[in-house]
Amino acid sequence: METNDTRMEFTNNKGVEDDSEFRDFEGTDVKDMRLEAKAVVNALFAVSIMFASKSLPCAEDVAYSNVGNRERNRYCLKLTEARFRVAGCAFNQVDDSVQNSYHGTVYSLLESVSPVYREALGNALLQRVEAVKRDGQS
Repeated sequence: METNDTRMEFTNNKGVEDDSEFRDFEGTDVKDMRLEAKAVVNALFAVSIMFASKSLPCAEDVAYSNVGNRERNRYCLKLTEARFRVAGCAFNQVDDSVQNSYHGTVYSLLESVSPVYREALGNALLQRVEAVKRDGQS
């Protein structure tokens, strides 16, 4: 089955592809949701898979990303300026009957739907604090 999605597996945050189709927007003053979707995909950890949808409408004011969490749930996320929400419970699927709140960050949204993500984030923060303490003692 052929898809129109660019999938990126997240293991060690390595191997994130450079997407040349976004280069035309670099350096512009307009906040383009296509760039936001790309930034979200590049910034995440502790999810199984996340990729920007190429089959759903994408414009300056809205974009969609798909995420699979460690609990093996799939979500389609709607990204609007400074707000994120679950738009559907399957990749590339928007379901208007899904009622959920908007989140200010994708991290907050993932914390709300994934206890494993929340735990991984807490562990990462704890490791960072411990590293800062060690560096401060040397």
